[in-house]
Amino acid sequence: MGADTTNLMLLSLAWIAYAALHSSLASLGLKRAAAAHLPRLVPAYRLVYNLVAGLALLPILWGLVHRPGPWLWRWKGPGAWVMNGLALVAIGVLVAWPVGYDLGEFLGWRQLRTRRGMAEDLEPLRISALHRHVRHPWYSLSLVILWTRDMNAARLVSAGWITAYFIVGSWLEERKLLVRFGAAYREYMDRVPGLLPRPWKILSREEARRLEKRR
Repeated sequence: MGADTTNLMLLSLAWIAYAALHSSLASLGLKRAAAAHLPRLVPAYRLVYNLVAGLALLPILWGLVHRPGPWLWRWKGPGAWVMNGLALVAIGVLVAWPVGYDLGEFLGWRQLRTRRGMAEDLEPLRISALHRHVRHPWYSLSLVILWTRDMNAARLVSAGWITAYFIVGSWLEERKLLVRFGAAYREYMDRVPGLLPRPWKILSREEARRLEKRR
């Protein structure tokens, strides 16, 4: 077995371990266990979760930089302009477009500041302009950025595992959302695609507001 193959196998195992850690920490069961046994730590749970998730990525990123493997394809000429343009648009939308998330809640600052001791999230159902086209816009835009890059072996393996985790992770996330929002979210799932937008499946602004009010 060559060094490149070994490195790619280790990279795959690292992504699998990261996905397992990330999903376990995000599970409602673990949050409820923390609330039951370590209630004083619950307000900091989301913040710690984000810090652990960020730190756990560092060794994987090190491997991507220092063990890249051979180049598989590199965009050139008009193809490079198209792919880089798509990536820049996706980055711009991620940075500038409101996607309906409460950033303080998402990062964990609000829970820590208010000393919230509940395991469950309290955000209401929000359907932003992007959410009217696709249920997971951050995932969709991240996939655009991911797959428009030049690809070496390590990047391709990582892109494959990240894509798989976005699919599985969105399914796990929606199981919790169905418990929280019930029939309203079920109808939303029926009306709007998950990761790949489709022109014939777009929710109108009025329909989005109706679902937000329906609990």
